Amino acid sequence: MWQRFLLLALLFSAALAPARDKPENWVRVLSPHFVVVSNTNEKQARRVADQFERMRTVFHKLFPHLQIDPGSPIIVLAIKDEKDFRALEPAAYLAKGQLKLSGLFQRTPDKNYVLMRLDAEGDHPYSVVYHEYTHLLLSKLEWMPLWLNEGLAEFYQNTEIRDKEVSLGEPSPENLALLRENRLLPLATLFAVDYASPYYHEENKGSIFYGESWALTHYLEQKDYRDKTHQLADYTQLLAKNVDAVTAATRAFGDLKQMQAALEGYVRQASFPYLKLAGTTDVDDSAFQAQALTTPQADAVRADFMAYTERTADARVLLQRVLQVDPNNVSAHETMGYLAFRDGQMEEARNWYAQAVKLDSQSFLAHYYFAAMTMNGAVTTADEAQVENSLRASIKLNPSFAPSYNALAAFLGMRHRNLDEARMMGLNAVQLEPENLSYRMNVASVLLQMERGADAVRVARSAMHLAKSPEETAMAENFLQHAEEYAEAQEQRRLYDEQMKVGTATVETTSSVPESEGAAVPPPEAPVPDGPRHVAVGVLKNVRCNTAAMDLNVVSGGKSLGLHAANYFKVQYSVLNVTLKGDLKPCVDLEGRPARVEYVEAAGKRAAAVVAIEIHK
Repeated sequence: MWQRFLLLALLFSAALAPARDKPENWVRVLSPHFVVVSNTNEKQARRVADQFERMRTVFHKLFPHLQIDPGSPIIVLAIKDEKDFRALEPAAYLAKGQLKLSGLFQRTPDKNYVLMRLDAEGDHPYSVVYHEYTHLLLSKLEWMPLWLNEGLAEFYQNTEIRDKEVSLGEPSPENLALLRENRLLPLATLFAVDYASPYYHEENKGSIFYGESWALTHYLEQKDYRDKTHQLADYTQLLAKNVDAVTAATRAFGDLKQMQAALEGYVRQASFPYLKLAGTTDVDDSAFQAQALTTPQADAVRADFMAYTERTADARVLLQRVLQVDPNNVSAHETMGYLAFRDGQMEEARNWYAQAVKLDSQSFLAHYYFAAMTMNGAVTTADEAQVENSLRASIKLNPSFAPSYNALAAFLGMRHRNLDEARMMGLNAVQLEPENLSYRMNVASVLLQMERGADAVRVARSAMHLAKSPEETAMAENFLQHAEEYAEAQEQRRLYDEQMKVGTATVETTSSVPESEGAAVPPPEAPVPDGPRHVAVGVLKNVRCNTAAMDLNVVSGGKSLGLHAANYFKVQYSVLNVTLKGDLKPCVDLEGRPARVEYVEAAGKRAAAVVAIEIHK
């Protein structure tokens, strides 16, 4: 029976608060899989950690094949009351008329935050714990529509964990009363709700959205179990194939008007079944570690949460206060680095992370961000060893953190060094976060460096369905186009070499590269020269292409630097604050563009080799 459910499966207020009359008591409890930070007491913080660990055990039983432990830390901010909760709540929810929250989940690339109130009332005091933890587990399924994400969280939030059994799916009286007193949303509207929709944020509409999402999820689960069907499974499979939520619903559920009528009848029924899972969820709390936090330590945690929820001004003021009292606070240095990075101040961000590395060599995030910030600028020969060492240290400190593997793959690939290892690092990142499009594109890029054009095309094509926005789709299509052009040029070189071996002087073939129609088949390209790396910033002029080769000049301050790319398909292209019309065509679109160019010196009279070009305003 339980196999049926394998597929159902983020001090201050808006204005800075006045200084506290007396210091609050903050405590941190570390359990095997969670970090709980609370302004209550150790006993209550331990209880929250215990409930999260027990819920993790329940999900492990329900979803034995799902990776339920993310590579990033799960930090639970367990706040004692509504006043302190709203001092941390994202600004979007503080405006009048917005939905009043008792908890929320904030996923970021390097950590996962759960913010929850401990004074929530009702028959299920830990409903917010289970609700937000469900969001955490579902967050990797980026294809999941908002209604189903919230519906499953509402379904599991009333879980009751007892000594020898767990009950799942008990209805919320509040949801039932609301749905019976108000008109339901049309299902086509419900299916189309996204994070920008007023139905998700505004109090009245938001309540209807949550309630109806729960009711429909509950209805479909019970119907599939009773009728031995798999409509919900069919629906999720269509979504995973990038079919839009409304079309997928019509295909899986049939006539939406009939389904609407059935749902309206369902919410009016007198009783609702729920499920029972036999077995214990005992947790060994002797492994929990508790520590009292100083005011600066607690403020650093709160500032970090506010930084990630874009309460930037509040976070900066709090961080400045922390660093005045505790200038060696590692967390404050990391958060300052993150804020500088988000503002585009790369050198400042690098300095903050470099200081964090020196203060605490055991911070995998400090190592990762120091390396990432350094890679974003001009990497000197001296920097290269530091970057590589920091990425390897980050991987060693947290082997489950995908971004470190991805960054090391990119670092080695751009330097044409240890390419087999670079490919394996990229594959490790993909295995840890299979839904991440950019990781797969990075693997394809490494394959291009390895002269495996056909393999790069296959990887890029298979990743296309992971694009979740027009920008990601355009990026993936652009990369695939370049990979296909490179693979064709590589095949032409292979044919050229074969013909040369048998003494044929020419090969009659046509290149698909727009800038080189009718050009002769290229000879094998020269290896990328070794040498110091430099950065030139200026305007690109005299961009000239000959088959896969490209020459250009970087003009700045009246001086012109000539550069060469033996194969311009292997140059790393990016844009900063620029919108291009269609795909980037290097031999056409680079002319006259301001850009930042990374290049490698070449021996003798040969032109320096282009490594990367970043177009900017």
